[in-house]
Amino acid sequence: MEYKQFFSERVHQLRKSRGLSQKELGEVVGLTHKSISTIESGLSSTSIEKLILLAQFFNVSTDYLLGLKDEL
Repeated sequence: MEYKQFFSERVHQLRKSRGLSQKELGEVVGLTHKSISTIESGLSSTSIEKLILLAQFFNVSTDYLLGLKDEL
């Protein structure tokens, strides 16, 4: 599986597990709901800075978000 697919699925799963809308998650990390949507659909990724913010917000490693590790 490609890293974009891991990333998109894991962001989606983590967002849903927190009960957040795409808009709410975007506000937390400084992205639009459209950006979150394109990340979750696998059409785009994001900057390293936003990757780090997502990992910090969800309290997971960047390796987990990218599919390099399966442990949170």
